Amino acid sequence: QVQLVESGEGSVQAGGSLRLSCVASGYTYTEYYMGWFRQRPGKDREAVAAISSGGDRSYADYAKGRFFISKGNGPATIDLQMNNLKPDDTAFYYCSATGANIRPATLYAGLWRHAYDYWGQGIQVTVSS
Repeated sequence: QVQLVESGEGSVQAGGSLRLSCVASGYTYTEYYMGWFRQRPGKDREAVAAISSGGDRSYADYAKGRFFISKGNGPATIDLQMNNLKPDDTAFYYCSATGANIRPATLYAGLWRHAYDYWGQGIQVTVSS
């Protein structure tokens, strides 16, 4: 059974930084995408960033230059470094991972939420002005 667990939630002031981490247990796919999505109050869930098993990275426009996605120290582990945070970044952040079929994720560079089969519970990030 695949389980994704996020960590690193917190509250920071505008301009601050946070680092989120995600560990996928029971995850044995060798070709995959893993990504971060977020849901702001009253908004739909949106892509933040994604990374493929081959190391290709992609970012939502608002995240470019401020956020950096990377593979973590262990297998099926990813991190999201978020810098220069803004109040508008306040949201629940979710980790995601693809299943056996990665083609939908490949077509959208990992930024299409419906390409993912596995999701974490989400963690809260709050940025105050």
